[in-house]
Amino acid sequence: MQEVVQKYYGETLSGTHDLRTNACCTDARLPEYIKPMLSRVHEEVLSRYYGCGLVLPEQLEGLTVLDLGCGAGRDVYLLSQLVGEKGKVIGVDMTEEQLAVARKHEKFHRQAFGYRRNNVRFLYGYIEQLDELDLADSSIDIIVSNCVINLAMDKAAVLREAYRVLKPGGELYFSDVYSDRRIPKALVNDPVLYGECLSGALYWNDFVPLAREQGFIDPRLVTDRSISIDDSQLRDKIGNIRFYSATYRLFKLPDLELACEDHGQAVVYRGTIPYHPHAFLLDKHHLIETGRQFPVCGNTWRMLHDTRFAAHFDFYGNFDRHYGIFPGCGMGIPFDDETQGESKGGCC
Repeated sequence: MQEVVQKYYGETLSGTHDLRTNACCTDARLPEYIKPMLSRVHEEVLSRYYGCGLVLPEQLEGLTVLDLGCGAGRDVYLLSQLVGEKGKVIGVDMTEEQLAVARKHEKFHRQAFGYRRNNVRFLYGYIEQLDELDLADSSIDIIVSNCVINLAMDKAAVLREAYRVLKPGGELYFSDVYSDRRIPKALVNDPVLYGECLSGALYWNDFVPLAREQGFIDPRLVTDRSISIDDSQLRDKIGNIRFYSATYRLFKLPDLELACEDHGQAVVYRGTIPYHPHAFLLDKHHLIETGRQFPVCGNTWRMLHDTRFAAHFDFYGNFDRHYGIFPGCGMGIPFDDETQGESKGGCC
């Protein structure tokens, strides 16, 4: 199937207009501060964009960022502007034709960004095999990926390698396609459905345990949207399966707990992260307004305190006391609360 994907993105698709679903049509939701940066990216690079979300996490100045499945380099060149000249962006892709486009315009972008030196590098290889690209353990601050992990044959290996190369407190921030059920094998082997990022999609309820097995204990959903399939031939093939584009952030924090445990902690956002003066969106359920004390579970506290975000928050509380599961986290005590009357007895 790797050869099928390489041919699909290297030869079959000549540009974004050749795609047959709206999985990659996402630029309408770009924040305003990104649009001037996007205008500085070469037109040929933009025309070969096949992503399914926005993979531009916050607070990147001076960091080393790895883009898994970088394609022709659109996100790499956006990230290049956000990390600055002292930062570094490494793109990895298995399609030579795409990488050729990315490499051809390195000088153009360096001059457009006003950099004295190039801060991007493109590597040919497979995202499941980062060890073969001399990417050392704990050497990367942030990993991004845009609608590519679904194309990988061994998704566990992708997550395992990502965890290996991330620094402690580092983050895998990626957008991908998920399904509402497991995909039948016959559809997985369909080259067009696979190339369109549909039949390689993970069933959403298989993703979290897979991530946890590789060390990412508490995956956080940031944004999501449904994918429409207007092509009648593809729609007839997939039947009632529904697909979604979703962005997750996964932190390399081995001390996280399996649930949202309440330790009586809170944070206050200072409003100092660039481009986010009024609020910080950690995930879909944590929009933290500037200056407002915000109660958090122990995991959220660590995601802010033990990462690059620490300088932008004030922290209250510690882990000395425990108050049970944090309210509203979809998980509660399973026992009936019967404080009066006779006991039911029995073991079940």
